[in-house]
Amino acid sequence: MHIKLQKDSQVLWAEQQVVKKRKKRDVFEDPTDPDFPKQWYLSNPTHQDLNTKAAWAQGYTGKGVVVTILDDGVEKDHPDLISNYDPEASYDVNDGDADPQPRYTQRNENRHGTRCAGEVAAAANNGVCGVGVAYNAKIGGVRMLDGEVTDVVEARSLSLNPQHIHIYSASWGPEDDGKSLDGPAKMAKEAFLQGITKGRSGLGSIFVWASGNGGREQDSCNCDGYTNSIYTLSISSTTESGNVPWYSEPCSSTLATTFSSGNPGEKQIVTTDLRQKCTDSHTGTSASAPLAAGIIALALEANMNLTWRDMQHLVVRTSLPGHLIAGDWKTNGVGRRGRECPNQLWEDCFTQSETGSDVSHTTLTAPPRSTCQTCRDVGNKLVFSKSVDACWGRPEYVRSLEHVQARLTLSHNQRGKLAIHLISPLGTRSTLLFPRPNDYSSEGFNDWAFMSTHSWDEDPQGEWTLEIENMAPHERDYGNPSRLR
Repeated sequence: MHIKLQKDSQVLWAEQQVVKKRKKRDVFEDPTDPDFPKQWYLSNPTHQDLNTKAAWAQGYTGKGVVVTILDDGVEKDHPDLISNYDPEASYDVNDGDADPQPRYTQRNENRHGTRCAGEVAAAANNGVCGVGVAYNAKIGGVRMLDGEVTDVVEARSLSLNPQHIHIYSASWGPEDDGKSLDGPAKMAKEAFLQGITKGRSGLGSIFVWASGNGGREQDSCNCDGYTNSIYTLSISSTTESGNVPWYSEPCSSTLATTFSSGNPGEKQIVTTDLRQKCTDSHTGTSASAPLAAGIIALALEANMNLTWRDMQHLVVRTSLPGHLIAGDWKTNGVGRRGRECPNQLWEDCFTQSETGSDVSHTTLTAPPRSTCQTCRDVGNKLVFSKSVDACWGRPEYVRSLEHVQARLTLSHNQRGKLAIHLISPLGTRSTLLFPRPNDYSSEGFNDWAFMSTHSWDEDPQGEWTLEIENMAPHERDYGNPSRLR
């Protein structure tokens, strides 16, 4: 069009316009809320924090982004939430009405959702409690845990208003008892699928999930079908001192961590509490997931065109391993660092990370997602290899990996004695399942999808090796690994 303009005799001058980066020259000051000095994970002059102040200083506070908390309700009239409360992002699935207000009891057991909501979007500079990571985001709540939880309840919660809500944050799952094997049923699975394909006008709903608190029970979040789903962004925890907390579960499906509680004496998370109060004692991965949801809200404000897969790529590319103290850090075949428990530390996922990326000016579009399936009957073998061509030459060809799933049907008289490892063609070893001493089930696994993010960006072509190991070989066990996909 500009060539035609230049040739037009009535046009004296024409120039192609380009987008220029401009920054407001205002001065950012810390929030004045009374509990902000206690929020060590948001502002820490002596240790690493979530780097949220750098995002706030650039003007990103979550404005225009909608987050909903799937939980036991949200106290919508809390003085630190009321200004950001969004009724269109809220519903009471338990009672079938539009009001997500929690049910009050003497023990205040329905405080969980209100605490999670404050971490995301507690208002700033209002003289109440502390601040949320995305303190100008809109926040809603779905009351769905204060009653019988069925497939219908979960599906309705996961599919609430997907063209309005950007981020769904969930800090719940099956029992963290070291023996449960459970996940979404038919309708909830469909809700996840509809969310990532049709939510946000096709960009995909973003589901943030707490990875679980079963570390003391030697649980594995790969036995939790919500947190090991490829559609959820699974978040674990690190403590104030940078250690792996006692409740953390080893899991190859965990994508990142944020801060949370640790041992007695270590600081916990500051947020809103039931009955219009404040607390500085929110704990566990329940507290980590909402912090991640808040960071994602900052990233979306900077670039609303990020898809659900773009966001996972952004987490992988900008999370930093520096603060988490552990002896099992390893590097995959393309140089990405991760751990079994958890995988990566979440920091600087927003903007101006160590790599210099700026979310607001970077096109991070992930290539079209492809799924290549390879099946093999494995008989009685406990170690086997399979050469994979990644569907080369076919429409479903996979150029580089994101999530790797091993769907396993396996019978064994005591499921908890098994350890399962997957080794990629580039030598990255993922522990899909650690032994679970509390799991005495003889039901085995029936087409269960174990998932790993540890081979992210690797070339899938080549020889894959699956190892199924009985960790109590001297006991009289019997089993039959019959099929892997």
